[in-house]
Amino acid sequence: MSLKKDKEKVLDEVWTEERVKDFLDVKPAEDIEADFHVLLKAYQSMRLENFAEFVGFFTAQDRNINATNPKGETVLSIVKQHRASADYAEVLSANGAA
Repeated sequence: MSLKKDKEKVLDEVWTEERVKDFLDVKPAEDIEADFHVLLKAYQSMRLENFAEFVGFFTAQDRNINATNPKGETVLSIVKQHRASADYAEVLSANGAA
């Protein structure tokens, strides 16, 4: 018996402004800081241009771009570990991430 994938990979998704803003309301697990969680989920889910737009909305709400996970890591420190994510790190740094 062969198992079928639950979801097909979607390419060229449309990211409207409203969809990008919806990430501001993503709910974290109990032990994760909300600002860290939404920023990480946006990074993991969005193309660079959509992520840059999201970070603009995020900072406009005075959210904490340097929020940490329980290990003390910021989203910027995680992004810097990924070879192909220099542009994402630049977006974060340009918006106050340290």
